[in-house]
Amino acid sequence: MTQIDTLRRLGLFEARVPRYTSYPTAPNFSAEFGPDFQAECLASVDPAEPISVYIHIPFCERLCWFCACHTQGTRTLTPVEHYVEALETEISRTAAALPSGTRMGRLHWGGGTPTILPPPLIRRLAQALKAAIPPAEEFDFSVEIDPTMVDAEKIAALAAEGMTRASIGIQDFDRTVQEAIGRLQSFDATRGCVEDLRANGIGSLNVDLVYGLPHQDAARLADTVDKVMQLEPDRAAIFGYAHVPWASKRQKLIDETALPGGVERYELAQLAAEMFNGAGFETIGIDHFARPEDALAEAARTGTLRRNFQGYTEDSCQVLVGLGASSISRFPEGYTQNAPATAAWHQRVAAGDHTAAKGYRMTPDDRLRARAIEEIMCRFALDPVDVSTEFGSDPNALAADCARVKARFGSAVVPIGSGFQIAPGYEPLTRLIASVFDAHMGQGGLFSRAS
Repeated sequence: MTQIDTLRRLGLFEARVPRYTSYPTAPNFSAEFGPDFQAECLASVDPAEPISVYIHIPFCERLCWFCACHTQGTRTLTPVEHYVEALETEISRTAAALPSGTRMGRLHWGGGTPTILPPPLIRRLAQALKAAIPPAEEFDFSVEIDPTMVDAEKIAALAAEGMTRASIGIQDFDRTVQEAIGRLQSFDATRGCVEDLRANGIGSLNVDLVYGLPHQDAARLADTVDKVMQLEPDRAAIFGYAHVPWASKRQKLIDETALPGGVERYELAQLAAEMFNGAGFETIGIDHFARPEDALAEAARTGTLRRNFQGYTEDSCQVLVGLGASSISRFPEGYTQNAPATAAWHQRVAAGDHTAAKGYRMTPDDRLRARAIEEIMCRFALDPVDVSTEFGSDPNALAADCARVKARFGSAVVPIGSGFQIAPGYEPLTRLIASVFDAHMGQGGLFSRAS
């Protein structure tokens, strides 16, 4: 039996499971845990430990068909200006709720398209945030950048405000694939963006690719990866396209008959991984790659790699505060998510309240399972005794789940004591194996393909 036959038998190509950038996942959030819970969590933050901050900019001049993020199109800057004004109010209100002395260790601007902001709005937003929550001594500021919506002046403004890492969305450079997903982006424009970033002293460059797109095949993806290598990124991620038209109506514009099947998706992911590894990148988790000297690779080697809503990260902050429409915050007590629709978020800001529309309060069992899932996602292994000891839980709390993994996945996992290690070559099963520890599976939510 070939490896692909084994993966097929174990259900990889048909299964739909969470990406586990959080546990429990967002479909389990409830309106029961809204603004009051958000205020409680903010007030309980330990000011001695830096926090991470995420700012969501939901606007795009074009709405890419493949994207399932909370975004909205705009042809003018008027709604963007109003949004930044409301963000300033939310920032001020959030800072007032945090204990005095709280500092910001990490900042990430995501979207949407953060680089839709012109230089004056970039400076205005960055300065408002830094005035409200001052940066810690060690401060990392990353921004998602669309090369078709940025210029030298915007990059200079971001660099002047302390940007340390740029994350460039590429997806695929092939014109046929780009037309099929409603996102045209030339290699020349992308290379020009990278040159501007490097000229402004940005020392870390991440690129995002997507496999499983319509009309994508081995030759087209290989050509894209070859072009990416010319940009000399420090790290890269290649995500599986999540075709979820029931959640993102714009995806109905994509021709489903042109999408690669489960085996084809797997082969595309393997091809990209082999090319990155061949170029000297180290594999990080299930879908990230980094040069050996990059901080992400160092975190993977030292066992400090973490996973959050941006994917794999070396961010060690225990608190993530999300600002803006649809943003999710993570606290030791649980999660909160701001009102997803921009209009509803604006209403909450104007009403003088915190902006959470729903959330989730963690139980001791949730915390145990969250760490177990993160261990599997980050290290492809689980020692249930170590995890249970960390949380003061029954050492046998995860024993039944580990036994199920060993029985279900057989030779795809290597038993180690009461735990296991995913066998080399079977890392694509990681999300599927992690789902065995998900006590909330089947309680809502339709997820993307495991492959």
